[in-house]
Amino acid sequence: MKKIQILILVVSSLVAFNSNAAIKIQQWQTSTGAEVYFVENHDLPIVDLSINFSAGSARDTAGNSGLAGVTRYLMTLGAAGMTDEAIANKMADVGAILSGSFDADRAAFKLRTLSSEREKTQALEVFTKVIQQPDFPEAVLAREKARIISGLQESATQPESISNKAFMAALYGSHPYRLEESGEVDTVAKIKRADLQSFYHQFYGAKGAVVAIIGDLTREQANAIAEKVTSGLPKVELAQPIATVTPPTQATEQRITHPASQSHILLGYTGIKRGDPDLFPLYVGNYILGGGGFVSRLTEEVREKRGLVYSVYSYFMPMAELGPFQIGLQTKKDQAEDALKLVRETLDNFIKNGVTDKELKAAKDNIIGGFPMRIDSNGKILDYLAMIGFYKLPLSYLDDYNEKVANVTIAQIKDAFNRRLKPENFVTVIVGVPEAK
Repeated sequence: MKKIQILILVVSSLVAFNSNAAIKIQQWQTSTGAEVYFVENHDLPIVDLSINFSAGSARDTAGNSGLAGVTRYLMTLGAAGMTDEAIANKMADVGAILSGSFDADRAAFKLRTLSSEREKTQALEVFTKVIQQPDFPEAVLAREKARIISGLQESATQPESISNKAFMAALYGSHPYRLEESGEVDTVAKIKRADLQSFYHQFYGAKGAVVAIIGDLTREQANAIAEKVTSGLPKVELAQPIATVTPPTQATEQRITHPASQSHILLGYTGIKRGDPDLFPLYVGNYILGGGGFVSRLTEEVREKRGLVYSVYSYFMPMAELGPFQIGLQTKKDQAEDALKLVRETLDNFIKNGVTDKELKAAKDNIIGGFPMRIDSNGKILDYLAMIGFYKLPLSYLDDYNEKVANVTIAQIKDAFNRRLKPENFVTVIVGVPEAK
């Protein structure tokens, strides 16, 4: 029976949601002050649930970097007297899956369960205890700190990790977005159980939490679940907003030696927030610039025509405050200067002259054509519900998506890129600098 349940849950994640139909999002607030976003879908006997807290790494400080991430993770490794093994066994017993995610803005917990009464009830009981009664066992904390520190020491030798850390520090200065989600060796080593408890009671309140639910439930059943999972959370006020990001006011370049045969190069600037009115012009424009893989300008100019890089890309990462705009490339050390120069020239030309009709049509066709794959399962829609709720986006966000893309014009792309990006103030990091000749 257990194998059958697990198989159902795995297969269900691959079954397509009817993406041609409008996604009806119901929204309300629980008695505890949590926001609920719900989509009723009886196609399969499953329920997907998540709860998101404003408890990401931006809640850390330079002195306790890593505390937010360790708190979220250890909540799943001991709760209400249950060990991590007991939690895993109880979930497996009913074919349920407990997971989560973590970034600078959010700490999230997810549950997938069958909608049948016994399975759903047991899975929800365990899930509720995880988020309401974390134990933070001393032995588990010691074990996980050792594991995290080992990983940090390993990543400190990897050029990708080195370049990303240096880039975020250069871009964000003293802002908490610069902090590593996993923390630093010395700060993680100092974390104590009392620190986890304090962080939990400060940032895991029901007020401001976002509960997302999709699946085989009625509105009444979804409301009962939302009330259950939020009723025992700490009674605290809303967390203060994350500090405003100040864009760089001058260009900086950092060159870091590394024995790797390749140079890893990152350059960029502060980008946009979630819900920004420039989102769609920037998104479509960036697809043409460097977000569209082999059909992007950067790939065509730097890799295909000149063969200067192994890979090159660009992206905007919208966040609660200004997330990064980043261009990344990897190349042979002796080609690094030429590759970086060409990337800058390609970007400058893009900002100055904009895009062509042909490029815009191809980008729109690809983005709109690929949109059904973004919402082809309950799990993917759940992530959108959580994003919509957490960042206070319109309930019609998914229904309006393709129309917003289709309405983007050449003039809007050029205007948005010129206003939002200042290449003269870009930060640049090169790890694996060319050898001196």
